[in-house]
Amino acid sequence: MASRVLIVEDEPAQRRILEEIVKRSGFETLTAESGAKGLDVLRAPGGATIELVVLDLMMPEMGGIEFLENLQGVRGDLPVIVQTSQGSIETVIKAMRAGADDFVVKPVSPERLKVSMQNLLKVNALTEEVKRLNKKIGGTLTFNDLVVSAPAMNNAIRLGRRGAQSTIPVLIEGESGVGKEMIARAIQGESERVGRPFITVNCGAIPENLVESILFGHEKGSFTGATAKHIGKFQEADGGTLFLDEVAELPLDMQVKLLRAIQEGEIDPVGARRPIKVNVRLISATNRNMIEMVKQGKFREDLYYRLNVFPILVPPLRERKEDIPALVTHFITRIAAEEGRKVRGIDEKALAMLQAYAWPRSRSLRHRCCQPNRSLNRCNALPVLRFPMVRRSAYRLSLTAGISASWRM
Repeated sequence: MASRVLIVEDEPAQRRILEEIVKRSGFETLTAESGAKGLDVLRAPGGATIELVVLDLMMPEMGGIEFLENLQGVRGDLPVIVQTSQGSIETVIKAMRAGADDFVVKPVSPERLKVSMQNLLKVNALTEEVKRLNKKIGGTLTFNDLVVSAPAMNNAIRLGRRGAQSTIPVLIEGESGVGKEMIARAIQGESERVGRPFITVNCGAIPENLVESILFGHEKGSFTGATAKHIGKFQEADGGTLFLDEVAELPLDMQVKLLRAIQEGEIDPVGARRPIKVNVRLISATNRNMIEMVKQGKFREDLYYRLNVFPILVPPLRERKEDIPALVTHFITRIAAEEGRKVRGIDEKALAMLQAYAWPRSRSLRHRCCQPNRSLNRCNALPVLRFPMVRRSAYRLSLTAGISASWRM
C-alpha cells in the first residue's frame, strides 16, 4: 500500500506540480489549498492514514508556521517537509523549531523531494517500530498497536478487548504464525495487569523431563543436578500474565499439575515442603484441534474446559489478505533496521504475487519477507525473484484458475 502524502499549497499551479512529483515518486496524494483546510483534512476520519505533509510556508490567512503550531494538537507525530524561497533561511529555522523535519527550496527539484519523502517515511516507520517494541517489552502493547485491518480479524479483536476486562483464562486458537502471542500481549496491555510481568512458555519446546521444573520451579538438591533453587515460570509471572504457547503439547502428568495450579491458585515446586500461592492471569494458545485430542485421550477434558473459558479464534493469513501490504512493510522495516539494509519496500509486482498466493501456512509470510533480505545489499525494493517458492506456487494457481498473472517476470 502506497503512503499517503498531504500537500498544503495555496497556488493552484504549484499544487498541481507537487501532486505530480509526489505521485511519480510512488505515493498517494491529498491536497489542501490553505493551512486551515489542511488541518481539516487531518482531523477528518481519513486523516489518520496520512503519513507525511508537504507544506508551503508562505500562505495567506494561516501561514506555514501557524499550521505547524496547530499541527501539534492534531498529529504531532506527523513528519513535515516545508517549501521555501531562496534567501528565507531564517523562516526555515523558525519552521524547524516549530516542528518541521526537512525543507526544499522552490522551484522544487523532483529528485530532492523524493529523497526527502523516502527518508522521512523510513525514519517514521522505524520510530513506530521502536515504539511498538518498547510497548511489547514493557507489557503495554494494545490492540491499536497491532498490524491489523482485515475485516476477518474484527471478531478476534472484539473478543480480545472483552477478555482484557476480566481475569478469566483465555484460549487463543489458530495456525502457527497468525499472531497468537501478539493478541495475548494486547490483552494484557488493555487489562488491569498492564505493565506487569508477561512470561511466555513454549510448551512444545521443553524437554519432557524438565517441564515440571520450568513451570513450577524446584528446590536445591531436589533431584540430581539441582545445584541451586530455581524459580518457575508461574512465580516469575506472579501479579502478571503467564502465556502458555502450544499448551496442547504438555505431557498428561503435567496437565494434572497445571489443573491444580489453576483451581487452587497455588503451585508445588519440586522438592518444596509446602505449596506457594501465585496470582497469575493465564492465557494459553494452540494450533491443534484440542476437542479431537480430548476425544483421543491425549488431553484432559477437565483441563481443557478450565483453559477454554474464553476462546478466541485467530483466522489464518489466507482469510485476511488485506493485511498483507501492512505486514510486509512491518517486516521489511524491522529487518532493514536490524541488519542495516537499505531495503525501502517491495516491488508492486512482488506484492501482487504475495496477495495472490494461497498461504497454506500463515507463518511463511514473515519468513518470505525476512529471509531473502539477508542477501540484499543494494536493493531498494524486494523484487519478484526474491520469492521463488511463492512465485512458482502462485503461478501454478493462476494457470489453474485461468487468471492473468500480472506479476510474472
